[in-house]
Amino acid sequence: MQRYFIEETQLQNDLVTIVGDDAHHIANVMRMKLDQEIICTVPGSSTVRCTLTNISSEQITAAIVEYVENTNELPISITIASGLPKGDKLELIIQKGTELGASGFLPFAAARSIVKLDDKKAGKKVDRWQKIAKEAAEQSYRFIVPTVEQPASFQQLLNSIQYYDACIVAYEESAKTGESAGLVQTFQSLKEGSRLLVVFGPEGGLSEKEVNQLEEKGAKLCGLGPRILRTETAPFYVLAAASFHFELMG
Repeated sequence: MQRYFIEETQLQNDLVTIVGDDAHHIANVMRMKLDQEIICTVPGSSTVRCTLTNISSEQITAAIVEYVENTNELPISITIASGLPKGDKLELIIQKGTELGASGFLPFAAARSIVKLDDKKAGKKVDRWQKIAKEAAEQSYRFIVPTVEQPASFQQLLNSIQYYDACIVAYEESAKTGESAGLVQTFQSLKEGSRLLVVFGPEGGLSEKEVNQLEEKGAKLCGLGPRILRTETAPFYVLAAASFHFELMG
């Protein structure tokens, strides 16, 4: 069953109204018919199963059949802070990270980031990244659409740590020395509803200066198992580990 995110104003009097790209998707891409059902979610508020009652490329109307309980979000909120990587790696991180339960993404300019984005380029990128997050959230039956922030400076990243209950840094030197307890200890210290920031360096990793500055702000260095992971793989490791710890073991 296709799922779509809507605004609160699109849900009125037991009817859902869908316009724009989603209306085009239902009418022209999926070629759905009257009386077929879709799921619509107001992020963080409610989810409804509804039946299509009117279909056009400009507007879709659907009648609410029932309200659906949502139980598919991670018990803690995890924001992935990625040092800007090359190519389309960040798109992959956002897409698969959304499927695995991330609540937000914070790209930042690390000392070893090769990619440089001016404000104009950054704005276009963020629009695309947010669309990727929305589509991945619909596909994976998320209750929220993760937020994708404007690319930040490293100083802005440091300043943001204070707004989280905990911050960990995936640091390959920790992995090389066999550190293995930091991630588990952090998970054990968190309770339902806690906010966790996880920082990953770009392809060349974080510099020693950056690591020291993160530690000074209270971040904890963590190894992610005995193997060295790529910048686009490491976030998936953490999110999968969080799901195992908080959902499968819980």
